[in-house]
Amino acid sequence: MNQTQAFHHRIDAALHNDQLRHNFRAALTGIMARRAEQFPDDGQLQALREQARQVRANSLVGQPDLLERLEEKLIANGIQVHWAESPEQANAIIQEILAAAAAKTVVKGKSMVSEETGLNDYLERHGIEVIESDLGEYIIQLAKEPPSHIVAPAIHKNRREVAELFRQFHPEIPYTEDIDELTQSARAILRGKFANADAGISGVNFAVAETGTLCLVENEGNGRLSTTAPRLHIAITGVEKVVEKLSDVPPLLEILTKSATGQPITTYFNMISRPRQPGELDGPEAVHLVLLDNGRSRIRIDEELLETLRCIRCGACINHCPVYVQLGGHAYGTVYPGPIGLALEPQRIGLDKAGTLTSACTLCGACGEVCPVKIPLPKLINRLRAESVQAHHSTTPLAGRGSLRKPGEAAVWRLWQQLNSHPRLYRLFTLAATRLRWLTPGRLGGWTRYRSAPRPAARSLRELARREGFADE
Repeated sequence: MNQTQAFHHRIDAALHNDQLRHNFRAALTGIMARRAEQFPDDGQLQALREQARQVRANSLVGQPDLLERLEEKLIANGIQVHWAESPEQANAIIQEILAAAAAKTVVKGKSMVSEETGLNDYLERHGIEVIESDLGEYIIQLAKEPPSHIVAPAIHKNRREVAELFRQFHPEIPYTEDIDELTQSARAILRGKFANADAGISGVNFAVAETGTLCLVENEGNGRLSTTAPRLHIAITGVEKVVEKLSDVPPLLEILTKSATGQPITTYFNMISRPRQPGELDGPEAVHLVLLDNGRSRIRIDEELLETLRCIRCGACINHCPVYVQLGGHAYGTVYPGPIGLALEPQRIGLDKAGTLTSACTLCGACGEVCPVKIPLPKLINRLRAESVQAHHSTTPLAGRGSLRKPGEAAVWRLWQQLNSHPRLYRLFTLAATRLRWLTPGRLGGWTRYRSAPRPAARSLRELARREGFADE
């Protein structure tokens, strides 16, 4: 089964799952409403978006220098820095750090970059127990599923489905479908894990080059516990998360939380600059940061596609996507779903492996309108669509470029171009199409899977106009 067939199979399964679609609609409607409440003044919103865009754009332009400054500051602060070009290298580095510390149990905060690398499976194969401490991540870990959303990983499950998971894996806990009681049960389960874990692993929302500070945004307190309770803390993030100054963080934080969950600010905002110092009562004895490239440097080469890396992982584009709300995240079959996934994944893993994703877009423009850092997502998705079928040579460093090109389809479009470029040929074609309309086939590939085949009219527009006395120009 090729990527197109596999994608269509997942789409078909999602569209036939009424409960799944109901879950997404119920959850996303509320999130969109809360976001709208946070931005009552459109003028202020646009000003904040532009400020956030400039911060991220400047960070990307100066990224090589900023990463060097970040490393220098982190080392001076006592944090060890590791560079990883690929997911395999990142996983190996983390496993080696854990092995050197004789760590066998890990509590893990939310991290989409670790989903890129498949870190959990890798560590478990090496005999290390990994417990997801974010409630949503813990739920899907029990279900043995990947996240279906970059902010709310278990958004595809309702409270009854969560209750069934808890009954299956924790039969000692009284069955309940009450959300507050389920949350309290999860807290009781995880509390002991924090106290006894040998190491904690987390993601990073922003890494500040000026001060060597790792910023972590969260609501549940699990991130703070994962990064302070164990004796060892390992953070992993993409190289694009670096920002220049500490003063760059407040506008990004403000628009991130409001865009992601409709909150003025999250419950917790962690700033990590060093391991535990002499005389301090808590905090890890050692802190490591793994900076992952995984194709990001290749994306930076193209001035237009570079804009993809401005993303701050708020999920607003996903929440407002009419396709995502019908399919859910798992239908995409990639780490990042929704509009940002359509723009990022074909670049990250190749058009030959993920180029088909770009067809899951109506180009309605909703994602571009809500993106807090003004990434022109529809434009980028359309660009990638074109790149996936282009035949001419290009210096664009996109893996799998032209891999979805179909010779027959390309020939049809070349013929269409010729017909519309030569008036006499076009008139001859319309004359033949109208007179032989009864020969129109009833099936026209994927177009007629859900639609009736269009049939030419009995007379062309030009003929009708002449009949009414309008002369040709």
